[in-house]
Parts: sequence; C-alpha cells; structure tokens
Amino acid sequence: MKKLDKFVLKSFIGPLVLTFFIVLIILILQFLWMYVDELAGKGLELKILAELLFQFSLTFVPMAFPLAILLASLMTFGNMGEFSELTALKSSGIPLQRIMRPIIFLVALICFVSFFFSNNVQPYSNRKARTLLYDIRRKRPELNIQAGTFNNDIDGFSIKITSKDPFTNKLEKIIIYDHRDKRGNISVTVADSGYMRVTPDETGMIMTLYNGYSYNEIEEKNVSTSNKKYPFRKDYFKEQAIVVSLSGFDLERSSNDLFKFSSAVQNVSRLRHFIDSMSVNNSRKRESYFNEFNITRIYSERNYRPPGAKKPDSAVVAKLPVFKTWALFDSLSLPERRRVIARAIDNVKNGASFLSQKELFIHNEIRSIRQFQVDLQKKFTLSFACIVFFMIGAPLGAIIRKGGLGTPAVISILFFVVYYVISISAEKLVKEDVVSTFAGMWAASFVLLPIGLFLTYKATTDSSILNTETYLAFFKRIKDLVYRIVFNIKYENPTSVQ
Repeated sequence: MKKLDKFVLKSFIGPLVLTFFIVLIILILQFLWMYVDELAGKGLELKILAELLFQFSLTFVPMAFPLAILLASLMTFGNMGEFSELTALKSSGIPLQRIMRPIIFLVALICFVSFFFSNNVQPYSNRKARTLLYDIRRKRPELNIQAGTFNNDIDGFSIKITSKDPFTNKLEKIIIYDHRDKRGNISVTVADSGYMRVTPDETGMIMTLYNGYSYNEIEEKNVSTSNKKYPFRKDYFKEQAIVVSLSGFDLERSSNDLFKFSSAVQNVSRLRHFIDSMSVNNSRKRESYFNEFNITRIYSERNYRPPGAKKPDSAVVAKLPVFKTWALFDSLSLPERRRVIARAIDNVKNGASFLSQKELFIHNEIRSIRQFQVDLQKKFTLSFACIVFFMIGAPLGAIIRKGGLGTPAVISILFFVVYYVISISAEKLVKEDVVSTFAGMWAASFVLLPIGLFLTYKATTDSSILNTETYLAFFKRIKDLVYRIVFNIKYENPTSVQ
C-alpha cells in the first residue's frame, strides 16, 4: 500500500469511527424519547435496560452507517482542503479520483458489512428487542392506561379514563368493569377522579376513587329464567379503595417466537419466501372472489354453468331459449314489476356490498405484501446509501474546504433529511400500491446519486460551485441583459413608452 493510501485512510477512519458512534447514540436517544413513558417507573433492573438498549442499538447499525460515512467524508476532505493538502496532492499531478480510491474500497467493504447486519444480525436483534419491550410493557400495567381507550391488561378488569395528568398521575372520569366473576358487565364503578399506585412489594395495585357510584346486579338463585327480575344495587361513595393483585405482572420473559412472523425479523431468503407465498395466496383469493361474484351475483339459475365446466357447443347454444328481458318485463302486472325492480335493486346493492367487502380484504393483504417487500428492499437500499452518501460527502468536502464538526454536520443533516423525506414519502406510496416497490424504495438513491456524480465532476474540475462571487456575477449578467432590453425598447419606440 502506498503512503498516499495510508494517509487518506488514516485521515478517514478516525472521523468515521467517531461519527458512527455519535449517530448511533443519537438514534438510541431517539428510541428512548419515543418509549420513555413505557420504560420510566417500571422498576427495571440495569441489566434489563442495558440488554434492551444493546439489542436496539444493533438494529440501528445499518441506518447509522450512511450518515456516518457522509459526515466522515465531509470532515476528511474538508480538513484536507482547509489545510491545503488537496491542493498539494493535485499540484503533484494526482487527480481527486485517485485520492478517493482507497476510501471507495473501504466504503464498498462497509456496504457488505451493512448488508450482513441487515440480513443476519438485525432480524435476530429485532426479535429479541421487540420481545423484551413487549414483556416490559406488561409489567406494572397501571402505567400503560391511556386516556380514551379501554385497558384490559389487568386480568378481570376493563378500565377506561378520560384524561390523565402526566405530573400527578391523577385520573379523571374513571369507568371500571369488574369481570372477575365472569358473568358479563354486572359490576360497574364510575368515579369523577382517582389515583392508582403499586404497593411497596409490587404484588398489588391500589385504586383510590373519589366521588362516584358502583352498580352491581344481584344474582338470583333457584329462579327460572322466565321469572327472573334482575335486581341491582347502586352505592354512592366519596372515597373507595379497590385492591388488585399484580402477582402475574412481574417481568416474565416470553419466547423469542412471539414475533417470528413479523416482516422486521426476517432475512432476505425468508422475506422472499413469505412474499411468494402471500402473493400466490392473494391471487387464489382474487380468483375465488371473482368466481363467487360471477356465480352468486351475476348469473341466474337459467344460465348457470359451474366453474371449470366445458362451454356448450354452438349447436346446443342455438337451441337455448333467448330471453327478451323488456318483453318479459312488459308482460308483468304493475305490482309484479315493482317487486322485480325492488329485487333487482337489492341484488345490485348486495353485489356492491360484496365487492366493497372483498376489496377491503384484498387491499389489506396487498398492504401486508408491500410491507414485506419494503423490508426486503431496505436491506439493499441502506447498504447502497453508503456509496451514495460518500459520493456526495467526499467531493462536497473538497469544494467547501471546511473541516471540523460544524459545517459538515449541518450539510450532512440537510442531505440526510432530504434522503429520509423522500424515502418515507415513497414508502407510503408503495404501501398504498400507488407505485412499484422497486421504484419507491430506490427513489431516494436515484435522486441523490446524480447529485453526487455532479459534485464529483465539479470537484475534479476545481469548479467554484459554492463561491458567492460566481453567483453574484451570474445575476449581474442577467441584470445587465434586462437593462439593455429595456433601454432598446425605450429609445427605439419612444411613443409606446409615453
């Protein structure tokens, strides 16, 4: 290896390692910000929390590589340009592509490492992380009660609240259905406000309710169903405490097979297998729905022909009676016409309802297939994004000639936001079956790669693309052109101006 290659690699590897861990920490902090409400106050051991963060950090590695490469390449070539090292190398007759060559091989190696993580490590880590997060959510269920929805995590109870104070944990407008007797909604408690807290030994939960009432149906024994009167009791209270056992809500580790059919925990071969199976199943269902519609909604008993039956010969068809619908309709009496029209309208409505229902089923299945296809393409697009971002970062760093973390960080965030917005928007279009999976998932790379090639060309030719004076001179030429046009019009045709 030549000294130039060693020098360039040494200048690039340091910022790459630094920026990779910075990006990884940012992604982990983003995860904590999203799930802090579900993790805080659960009494988790440090070992469990560390395991959760470690497993999720492994799933973030393929996403951290592209941004780290973009930021590191900007810093490396920006520093080399700022300290005139690029100028010295170019003056020695070494082109920019030759300077970039060792890093290109290194980035290509990182692409394979990224794909290895996406295909082998990420599915396993994703499965373990999701399972552990699911187990954590089931611990201390009183913290998972959200406003506006019924919570059934506590065995034997269905609880709904209108609002919850995040600072005092005060609950407003509480409705509690007690199903411990397993006889339906025979015991209901309604309160204006209340609190829920766990006992110090974490074996039970105390629900303290204020200003409410409880409704209980009294079971009548030895009474026939026809003679039952269903008596009930209604009690008013200013304060009431309900103690619930939480012995089954400790952190119990579930099997890793809990999310084994999710698209996020599959490798490439498994994703392709699921996509093929789901596509074949979807085609069969479409054909089945179509045949069912033809048989039950279009054809009558007179012209019914079972699916797969041979089409009758032309001689047989010629002997079949020809129905003149309008003639038959005109031969009916007025009440019979009304009945026929009403029946026809009902048939049309039933057919439309059938099509709407089956269309919803097919659409949901297509969304599931698209999700698997999206996760399959992501394993390739995130790896290829390493090359795309390097093609942007290296020449842009050589052009701006600014090192450090300031300017490169701003530019990196700008390009990554553009990449992310395009990817998310295209992914939504793919899931809605508006565009193909390949076009949608590779749209961001197809947009940014030409930009990288353009920047590489400009950096190779030492173009002053970011020089302010270049753009000022361009606008000055436009201004002078406008002045000349206006001047010629004014003096060649003065009457039009007056």
